[in-house]
Amino acid sequence: MKIIITGSLGYIGSVLTGYLEKAGHTCVGYDTGFFTDCLLYPPSASQVHFKDARDLNEEDLVGADAVVHLAGIANDPMGNLDVGKIYDPTRAYALHLAKICKNQGIKFIFASSCSVYGKSEGQLVNEDSPLFPQTPYSLNKVQVEEDLKSLSDNTFSPIALRLATVFGLSPRIRFDTVTNMFTGMAVTDRKIILNSDGTPWRPIVHVLDVCRAIQCSIDFDYQGSELLVLNVGDETNNLQVIDIAKVVSDIVPNCELGSLVNDASLDKEGLIRDRKVKGGVDSRSYRVSFEKIRKILPGFSSEWSVEQGVQEMSDFFEKLPLTREIFKQKGFYRLQELEYLYENKYLSDELRWLKTR
Repeated sequence: MKIIITGSLGYIGSVLTGYLEKAGHTCVGYDTGFFTDCLLYPPSASQVHFKDARDLNEEDLVGADAVVHLAGIANDPMGNLDVGKIYDPTRAYALHLAKICKNQGIKFIFASSCSVYGKSEGQLVNEDSPLFPQTPYSLNKVQVEEDLKSLSDNTFSPIALRLATVFGLSPRIRFDTVTNMFTGMAVTDRKIILNSDGTPWRPIVHVLDVCRAIQCSIDFDYQGSELLVLNVGDETNNLQVIDIAKVVSDIVPNCELGSLVNDASLDKEGLIRDRKVKGGVDSRSYRVSFEKIRKILPGFSSEWSVEQGVQEMSDFFEKLPLTREIFKQKGFYRLQELEYLYENKYLSDELRWLKTR
């Protein structure tokens, strides 16, 4: 099949394209290019068009069997910009693309997030649980899902995959996600630094399990006449942040634990601090059930444990080798890279290119 991938040069997209091509699909990527040069290692060759998702039209999707919509802003809005300027366009272009897919009979798969659950009181949340988004990013995911629900009918049955927090190797890896960050810290400094007291719960999922879920969604002949929402991950990978740190420290020897709450000097570059954590308290804490995806989606299972993924990253980082200088490159921290591009007049207030790098 011909698969269109928006955001193909991001963390997930840089793995997904090659994954789907190995499965026999033809992939065409679209990406605005914010993170094109933010490479840890060379990516597989793929067909990519440098085009903002806001500008995609009917001609760009001609002949496609499915669109996998990854494009979006993947972290906090920048301090100098209004939240609406950041997230309103991502909602608008997701709806625009979905309408094109509906008109052309193209399957639409949306990368949502388990962060829409926000807070839970200890019980496992599922796809029918109330949503408590704690950030503009999470609220945006809820809004896009609502728009897809309004479009769904007997001619259009989109799928929303609520991804757990993703970890694992990618050519354009993110070191601003919890497991990747801890593993990078452990290998480069032999010290793991926590943003909070470590008690919040997080579901995490390996990037290859995300790719597997997307492939299974592409192959699944879903005609349910409504938005199909599926959590992507596995209950065994619901962990408290402190336990993720302990997994990493058990695999990478001679690591100690520190805390930004007690020592702000540990993050002089401003890359580690999570601006959503206030006074050492992280309001986001949720444990997720993944029973539905195992029942509904043929062929899917989550195969990567946290231990396996951390071991793979640790071995790769040691071999590379991953130095502190590489680990601290702002390109691996999405918010900081966007702030750099904006503050140096590469991007407009609307995050459109003003000049090339």
